[in-house]
Amino acid sequence: MTKKKAAILGSSGMIGQRFSHMLDGHPYFDVVAYCASDRSEGKRLADVWKLPDIELGPSLGSKAIAGTDPAALAKEGVEVVFSGLPSEVAGPVEDACAEEGMAVYSNAASHRTDPDTPILLPEINPDHLAAVEAQRRRRRKGGYIVTNANCSVTGLALGLKPLIDAFRFTEVYVATYQALSGAGYPGVSSLDILGNVLPHIKTEEEKMSSEGKKILGGFSNGRFVDSPVHIEASCARVGTRDGHLEAVFIHHKGMPDADKITKAFSEFRARPQELGLPSAPLKPIIVRREHDRPQPKLDVNAGEPVRARGMAVTVGRVRVSEDHLRFYLLVHNTIRGGAGGSVLNAELAYREGLI
Repeated sequence: MTKKKAAILGSSGMIGQRFSHMLDGHPYFDVVAYCASDRSEGKRLADVWKLPDIELGPSLGSKAIAGTDPAALAKEGVEVVFSGLPSEVAGPVEDACAEEGMAVYSNAASHRTDPDTPILLPEINPDHLAAVEAQRRRRRKGGYIVTNANCSVTGLALGLKPLIDAFRFTEVYVATYQALSGAGYPGVSSLDILGNVLPHIKTEEEKMSSEGKKILGGFSNGRFVDSPVHIEASCARVGTRDGHLEAVFIHHKGMPDADKITKAFSEFRARPQELGLPSAPLKPIIVRREHDRPQPKLDVNAGEPVRARGMAVTVGRVRVSEDHLRFYLLVHNTIRGGAGGSVLNAELAYREGLI
């Protein structure tokens, strides 16, 4: 397969650096441009690196950061753009890249509500990729935008998918304990979070409901059809560096027993596993049977093979009593719920002939 020329937007930020690490030596994509704002232009990746869990090698660390110029990227032959830009600035830049004919895979929320832009989770809604054809028709050079989901919704939706398919639940309640890295860098002030929990994250609870309906829904006659599943969320920020822990509650008359629920989790496989996509975890959902798992400290990087570390969702403490199901779920918010989600989206599109 011929590698496609790629660019990363927001290379100086945490999500941009996750993109840089995950795309280094990728079998489908060759990153030829690392872009950021004027403040970082001319620096090397090593000068702005923020990820303590990644040992930055000299080759990647020496990459020069350029300014963000969609027209210049198009002239350089870039076909694929990975956007780690903040949502408040991402919209027009991503639009400009798509207008230049590039395929944009975005972590930002700017286009998630667009009527022809999929919020893609390849294990859940690969058919939603068909929506990009409408974008290609309306953009002068045939580019398009695909987004990943909000980081908390990503983990929740993956955990819900096999249960909804098997048991048709429609009411879900969730309480999230969200890591500091979800607020970007430098994130929350230490004086605000040390010895504390912040019980409000702006727009997070609303996103979990609206994005969840779009992701878990269908795509028919050129339109997204919302899922009937209703999600009620309470979201809090806690003093964990990486990994969003979620406590999920579902009421359902005739609730299956815990063994059947666990079996549905454990046996779940989908399109990325069928295709053997490079960043797809062999098991998208990993079940822990210990009484005190999952834990961010122990389970945040779940997933095999090596390229899929952090791409699996971990569930545990599966309990059923009197038609009530309770379990905990953990997702790596800047990998599976961030850059890794968009990388997997692009891998699916590449294999499906859309790049």
